[in-house]
Amino acid sequence: MQAVEVKGFLEGKLPGVLVEVEGEGCNFQLNVISDELTALSPVKRQQQIYAHLNPWIADGSIHAVTMKFFSSAAWAERS
Repeated sequence: MQAVEVKGFLEGKLPGVLVEVEGEGCNFQLNVISDELTALSPVKRQQQIYAHLNPWIADGSIHAVTMKFFSSAAWAERS
């Protein structure tokens, strides 16, 4: 599995969310940029992402995922 696949999939499932993905194979690091998701609790944020990735996790296509969440303002300050 490639990072571009994960990025395209998540951005297609979560309108208005920008996802920067690093990694390949079965280990990925996600930077998720979304004002809507950053308003949620940390557990709810992760649940939103895992809800879409679980089929790939279950079949072994994805083994490990780490996530960081940013508001659009916080992401802009970072860049």
